Amino acid sequence: MASILGRRSHRNLTFWIVMTSVTFGEKPFQCGECGKPFGTNSSLRRHLRIHAGEKPFACGECGKAFIQSSHLVHHHRIHTGERPYRCGECGKAFSQNSALLLHQRIHTGEKPYACNECGKAFRVSSQLIQHQRIHTEERYHECGECGKAFKHSSGLIRHQKIHTGEKPYLCGECGKGFGQSSELIRHQRIHTGDKPYECRECGKTFGQNSEIVRHVRIHTGEKPYACGECGKAFRGHSELLRHERIHTGEKPETQNLKQAPGSKLSAQSPTRGSNPQAEIMT
Repeated sequence: MASILGRRSHRNLTFWIVMTSVTFGEKPFQCGECGKPFGTNSSLRRHLRIHAGEKPFACGECGKAFIQSSHLVHHHRIHTGERPYRCGECGKAFSQNSALLLHQRIHTGEKPYACNECGKAFRVSSQLIQHQRIHTEERYHECGECGKAFKHSSGLIRHQKIHTGEKPYLCGECGKGFGQSSELIRHQRIHTGDKPYECRECGKTFGQNSEIVRHVRIHTGEKPYACGECGKAFRGHSELLRHERIHTGEKPETQNLKQAPGSKLSAQSPTRGSNPQAEIMT
């Protein structure tokens, strides 16, 4: 009888702790590793798996493992193609609710992440973090060639290789040289086929972080590069540059081919009815 009362008392105490933390926002359970507080003991136990490296929930399709069962549920949709979260405005569907919420800001115009310095607002927190570097980063080391300034001298040294043409980091496979070791590492993935950046939405993998950033915009619908002339927006900067040629009349370099002085062959296509082989033989 005493043991039954003890179990009931323990359940009542646990219930009281949970209700108190939910009602008053208290977080009495603290991680001994990093000090992060949690409202419930179960949340703390899930968090501890990060430090332990424990991933008990494995995908039956590909074997990839996860810390939480909810992460596995989201991952499964890559294999099933399920997209249960649909936009009420345009009908576009997503596998995760967070992706839908991010997408909906395109329609609502909501930009909840505002800069405290200048007031500029952004749809995504990562864009705000990148923007804030304009205000927070003090830069003391200035390039004598172009005037660009850097916070650390190491940044200036790396930058100056652009002007000197120095490329001390050589690829062991093809011999191509690079000014920075990080550029060499990215290049080597061409030879190894390594693609460490995986899209959580569709599972597609990429060799460079910049590639996955552009790819994710397919799912979110984000188009941060807008044309100053007509307002049309694009996912990538290169797409915007190609579009701007419509307004400037500029032609791509491949279309501006001219016959080199003294060349026997014309760069233009042969006219109908002509025999290119005969022209070469004469």
